[in-house]
Amino acid sequence: MKPMQYVIRGGRTLNGEVEISGAKNAIVAILPAVLLCDEPCVIENVPAISDVTISLQILTELGAIVEKIDSRTYRIDPRPVQGWTVPYASASKMRASYYFMGALLGRYGYCRVSLPGGCPLGDRPIDQHLKAFNKLGANAVVDRGMADITSANGIKGAQIFFDCVTVGATMNAILAGVKAEGMTVIENAAKEPHIVDLASFLNSMGADIMGAGTDTIRIRGTKHLHGTSYAVIPDQIEAGTYMVAAAATGGNVLVKNVIPKHLESIIDVMQSIGVKIEQYDDAVRVYVDGPLVKTNIKTRPHPGFPTDMQPQISALLCLATGTSMIKEGVSDARFQYVEELRRMGADIQVDGKVAVIEGKGKLTGAPVRACDLRAGAALMIAGLAANGTTRIGNIFHIERGYADMVGKLNALGADIHKEAAPIDNSAEADKEKDHAAENAC
Repeated sequence: MKPMQYVIRGGRTLNGEVEISGAKNAIVAILPAVLLCDEPCVIENVPAISDVTISLQILTELGAIVEKIDSRTYRIDPRPVQGWTVPYASASKMRASYYFMGALLGRYGYCRVSLPGGCPLGDRPIDQHLKAFNKLGANAVVDRGMADITSANGIKGAQIFFDCVTVGATMNAILAGVKAEGMTVIENAAKEPHIVDLASFLNSMGADIMGAGTDTIRIRGTKHLHGTSYAVIPDQIEAGTYMVAAAATGGNVLVKNVIPKHLESIIDVMQSIGVKIEQYDDAVRVYVDGPLVKTNIKTRPHPGFPTDMQPQISALLCLATGTSMIKEGVSDARFQYVEELRRMGADIQVDGKVAVIEGKGKLTGAPVRACDLRAGAALMIAGLAANGTTRIGNIFHIERGYADMVGKLNALGADIHKEAAPIDNSAEADKEKDHAAENAC
């Protein structure tokens, strides 16, 4: 299959309404969680993204029956599942494949899962995940990229304290702890909305999870979970991305199907830049009626400003007036996208986890490449606001987390189309392609 690219003709104002899809970071844990159930489940508001496609493929490979009811609804029957191994070919395509560890461990007391792939955002070890499994009575042996996790006498409830706040390990500990015998207490837990959504989904099946959304979560193990029908929460990062896109183009956009409380930190930062935001019950209106100004930001775990919005807000600050500073307080190597923005005329200097942005008020279209999911979103925003044409390569990163982004943006007045990318036969290009395939998200 030929590599594809997005071609954006910039300088067009975004206006109208956009509906936000289900949360990527919730659905990638909820789908594996179905394995813990003893009956079929119906999942609604499922986003049409490649991470979902891969998750459903893994469920099918394990033996589950997956039925697509409509474009956003799936019925999944886990009763025929007999497999307990997630092979490299599937797991390597996305980071969130590690949630099958917790789900299969909870179902069987053992599993064999390839170490996950995903966006190349620096060193993101799964040591805290394995620590949680160990506390529950399981041992992990990692060899040649596969993790064999076994428990001699079944997993038991335990006290788990994370050395750092970690979303993935918190969710994996919940998945494994739901069917562990006795009480599991997770301390220093992450508090993101998608953690609450996972707990709510499991509770709708009869699990007993208390405290999700706080730093202490208590789980009373349950032997049997019944079927349920559940709608995934809206995606706060997708919402934030369209909010920034509206502001970057000087537009006026109603962002629908959101939970405004989940957007509070994003709203606060955008307002400090000079963006106008009106909040409704399940929507926000974003518009600009004056100049964009500098600000300083530090990303933090929820309820702080999310690291997944850092690249997008950086693109917006390139269009503001004055010197802004961003401190990355969560992820390693999050500033890989900066070189691509520089190709478009951005003035950004990076020192470790700090970026200094000299806002010039404009960007110029250029050929660029998405190096990860949120970097790709930032380049989309930059391309929308830039003078001239922007061509974005490695768009598979974008499509793993944003449902029909081109269609939604074009409906707001953008000019974007998808076409085959030119083939570069240079040795350097071959290296980059190999690296992209190796880290396919």
